[in-house]
Amino acid sequence: MPWPIWLRWSLALPLVTLNLYVLRQLLLPLAPFPALFLTAALIAFLLDIPISWLTAKGLRRWLAILLVTLVTVSTLVVAGITLLPLLIRQLAQLINALPGWLVAAETWINRLQEWAVQRGLPSDFGDLSSDLISRLSRVASEFSQRLLSILGTTLTTTINTVIVVVLAVFFLLGGEAITAGLVRWLPTEWRDLVVTTITRTFRGYFAGQVVLALILSAGQIAVFTLLGIPYGVLFAVLIGITTLIPYASALTIVAVSALLAVQDPRTGLEILAAAIVVGQIVDQVIQPNLMGNLLGLQPAWLLIVLPLGARAGDLFGFGSLLGLLLAVPVASCIKTFADAWQEGFQPQAPQLQAALNPEQE
Repeated sequence: MPWPIWLRWSLALPLVTLNLYVLRQLLLPLAPFPALFLTAALIAFLLDIPISWLTAKGLRRWLAILLVTLVTVSTLVVAGITLLPLLIRQLAQLINALPGWLVAAETWINRLQEWAVQRGLPSDFGDLSSDLISRLSRVASEFSQRLLSILGTTLTTTINTVIVVVLAVFFLLGGEAITAGLVRWLPTEWRDLVVTTITRTFRGYFAGQVVLALILSAGQIAVFTLLGIPYGVLFAVLIGITTLIPYASALTIVAVSALLAVQDPRTGLEILAAAIVVGQIVDQVIQPNLMGNLLGLQPAWLLIVLPLGARAGDLFGFGSLLGLLLAVPVASCIKTFADAWQEGFQPQAPQLQAALNPEQE
């Protein structure tokens, strides 16, 4: 007689929790190498798309890998030479302008207090004003110090980048053998489903998100430049990068608009309207044709899995950012596996019902 499902789950959950704890204890001393390993695997997933296309056209795989790697590295170098100095210059200008914006924010708060006093409303904004200014000043100071500390970690960053690139190349060269070795540990009936689902989901999701981020950044750079938005390139790139995480770009747009509105409300409204228009064009026209219904997750589930992914990445030593990036495709794969497991047991339902109700036959 099979055990009840509640009993099986009550026995399985403690074992899963224990295994996760042991995995965490093994991964934490190895940091940051697990994060570098996952980053290299994601890069290999993305680069394998053009490599597979070139291989299908008759080019040898090693030559396709060499060509795609050289083109990718060259593109990043050109972008770094042309775009990075502009971003650094605008970021320095933004940091220098922050003290004036803090004064402007305090002025707006004082005006709001006067308006509330004239109408007999609660108007105790003094503590709010001083607390806001002190917090923002501390954030600006910490941010500038963090930028300076980046110069001291240049060597470590360079070494990690080289490790990621080398690992990605090795994954591209031996990816099929690595996948075949890992798949052998799975039950035979699940192998095709697991490999197909992970490959389709991760490639489709990250390739689509990267393309959308590039399109959104380019479109907003053009629009912000035409409108004369201050620090337009910096804000456009920031909004584009946060597109990689669901809903993060919307929060970034609101934050950037509020920041500019402190100095000039009209500029804040302009950047808000322009970013929303460009974002809607990308979301409604380009994204459906590019990604379609790839994930199969409801928006409510996205709001749940994102903080869980950030927390899981922090717990296992991957970092919150990498956890946010992996949360959505991992949740989509888990949903696909759960649906397949449930459908695999559905044909047994009529037989079970007939066994429980023999008098109906």
